[in-house]
Amino acid sequence: MDRYLLEQLNRDMGFYLRATETLAVAQSPWQKIEIFNSAAFGRGMVIDGCFMTSERDEFFYHENIVHLAGIAHANPESALIVGGGDGGAAEELLKYPGMKRVVLAELDEQVVALARQHLPAIHRGAFDDPRLDVRFIDGKAFIEAASERFDLIVLDLTDPFGPAQALYTADFYAACKRALNPGGALSLHLGSPIHRPRTMNRIVKSLQCAFAIVRPYLVPVPLYGACWAIASASATLDPAALDEAAVDARIAARGLTHLQYYNGAMHRAACALPNFVRELLARDDAPITLDETLDEVVDPAQLPPLAVTRRNAGQ
Repeated sequence: MDRYLLEQLNRDMGFYLRATETLAVAQSPWQKIEIFNSAAFGRGMVIDGCFMTSERDEFFYHENIVHLAGIAHANPESALIVGGGDGGAAEELLKYPGMKRVVLAELDEQVVALARQHLPAIHRGAFDDPRLDVRFIDGKAFIEAASERFDLIVLDLTDPFGPAQALYTADFYAACKRALNPGGALSLHLGSPIHRPRTMNRIVKSLQCAFAIVRPYLVPVPLYGACWAIASASATLDPAALDEAAVDARIAARGLTHLQYYNGAMHRAACALPNFVRELLARDDAPITLDETLDEVVDPAQLPPLAVTRRNAGQ
């Protein structure tokens, strides 16, 4: 039966999608996970009422959260993903011919199980690649205690409310820095400058406490209902230092294929910020702390019921 899935992006706006089929619902110890089918996006995943990924638009997010830093790196051989249980980021990292191992630190085993079963068009068999090491573990604790070092770390996380907020603080980013090899980079999403501008700026300020180079960039993510911000953070690596020709040359030299979004021109375009985002990032603001509630980030469990009003054409 058709139904409308609704995500409230902040207290004043939201995004809806018509689902034609519910394929699976699971309540893990940490969250509610749903797999749906839709005419607009194909199969997708919702966690705690928030859209995570879908077959038809996952490349907007996964290619961009991986490849701007990945191509800027001289030769990535090891990577860590925190979260990312749908397998989309792992699939992109495993495209690198020099990649020897990717560790996926995912708290919730149910996310991986449902993705493996229902979302093969997103992970494309990444879970069966012997280079992928899936560990069901608290990613924050793993990074803080890690003796391993990585060329790339990808934080593919849910939004910063509840327990996830601890993974958006300056202290945690400092732990990520310690887990990077020299010349390595962290990449993560910042949310949207449209519906959570101050939160985006505060994440950047938190990153700047730990990293000398923080490069925010913008991409469209249709399932998220807005343009989306991602960042690369590093002691030395800056994706904006590469021109279009250099990016395309590295894509060719590394044999990266099946890219639906990313190329040299889009790499440069992502790094070119519009004036309103430049002004936003120029504002003074405090890094995120654990002992606060972010005013723009809405915990879906705390929202009043959403009502849909339909108006027929011609009436």
